[in-house]
Amino acid sequence: MSHRTRALAAGALLSAVAVPALAGGFAPVVAETPVAAPAPVVVTAAPAPSADWSGFYLGGQLSYGQLGYEVDDGITDDADFDGAVGGLHAGYMRDFGRIVAGAELAYDWADLEADDDNGATSYNAGADLEAVARAGVRVGYDAGRVLPYATAGYANAMFSDELASTGEDNADGYYFGGGVEYAVNDRFSVGGEVLRHEFDLDDDDIDSGLTTVGVRASYRF
Repeated sequence: MSHRTRALAAGALLSAVAVPALAGGFAPVVAETPVAAPAPVVVTAAPAPSADWSGFYLGGQLSYGQLGYEVDDGITDDADFDGAVGGLHAGYMRDFGRIVAGAELAYDWADLEADDDNGATSYNAGADLEAVARAGVRVGYDAGRVLPYATAGYANAMFSDELASTGEDNADGYYFGGGVEYAVNDRFSVGGEVLRHEFDLDDDDIDSGLTTVGVRASYRF
C-alpha cells in the first residue's frame, strides 16, 4: 500500500470517529420544567344564617295562665285560677345591628277556672279574668335568626268580680318578662314567651297576679 493510500484511509477513519463525537457534543440540552406544588385548599366556614328584624309584624299567641288573688279584707280567702289565655299582637321593631328594639300592643282573651281547693269558693265562681290588654317595649339581642329578648310595659285587665259592687272591674297594672323568637324565613317567625302581670283592684283591696307561659307566631311585613 502506498503512502498516499495509507493517508486517505487514516483520514477516512478519523472522519468516521469525529462526526458522531461532534454530533453528540452539539446535541441540545433540554432543561426539565419544575413541577409546581399543588395550591393549598382553603376551607372557609359557611356564613351564619342571619335575619333583619326591622319592620312591622302581626301575629297571635296562646298561653297557659295562672291567676292568683290576694285579698286584704281579712275575711275572704286567697284563690288561684288557671286556664287558657290567647289573643293577638302587633308591633314594630328596629334592628340596630346587635340590639333590636321596638314596641308592641297585645290583647288576650282568658278562660281561667277557679281552683276550689284554694279558697276559690269564696268568690262564688266570680272574680274571673275576662281579658288583658298590653302596651310595652321589647329589647333583644340579634343572634342571627334567633332573638332572645326582654319585654315590659303597661297592662290592663278586665275582671268579672262578684265581690265588687259593679259586678265587673278594670284594673291597671304592669307586666314584664322575656322570650326567644326564631325567624323561620324572612317573613315568618315563631317563639316562646313567659310574662308576669301585676294588677291592683283598689276598690276591693284585691291584688292580682297573672303568669302566662306560651307560644307565639308572627308575620313580618
